[in-house]
Amino acid sequence: MFRRIFTDAHRCSGLIDSIFISNLQYFLIDHNPEKSRTNNQSVNQSNLINMKHSIPVFLFACISLASCTSSEPKEESKTTTSAPETSVSTSSQTGVYFVNLKDGDEVKSPVIIQMGVKGMQVEAAGTMNEGKGHHHLILDGSFEEKGKMVPKDETHIHFGQGQTVDTLPMTEGKHTLTLQFANGMHESYGEEWSKTISVNVTK
Repeated sequence: MFRRIFTDAHRCSGLIDSIFISNLQYFLIDHNPEKSRTNNQSVNQSNLINMKHSIPVFLFACISLASCTSSEPKEESKTTTSAPETSVSTSSQTGVYFVNLKDGDEVKSPVIIQMGVKGMQVEAAGTMNEGKGHHHLILDGSFEEKGKMVPKDETHIHFGQGQTVDTLPMTEGKHTLTLQFANGMHESYGEEWSKTISVNVTK
């Protein structure tokens, strides 16, 4: 309690200094060593009376100051909550895909097929280069296991010249189309480098 009073009193040192200066003036007024002892005694008595009156005033000022500062509203601490961070993957998906078709499309024969690949480059068959290969289209079938040579027949179409677009006659009804990427010797890169969709061929 007293520590807080003196702390607040220190903050308003101007008020306290004025009180002490007033008390000091009581002692200095008419203080002349050449005056008689009688006059000095009367001055001292007067100063003591003034001091008795000033001490309560000083204490009252300190207590009032402490009560005023305690009644001041405290500034509320502001807490900021950061939004949770969300991690976004910047890595692009690799594999083969149909550029102009999606699963469940209705198409008319002949069907235009555009083929794409991410993560590898398209080149003509005949040479073995890492990260390169060419497309194969499998009709109403599935992907070829990794390392297995892709057959060449009516349902397994090779694009050994590095083609990425073809026009394919198809019968009416539902069919599956599977893109399979393979190396220069037609050896499959496996399921992760394949894409299968279904289409409905109409008149």
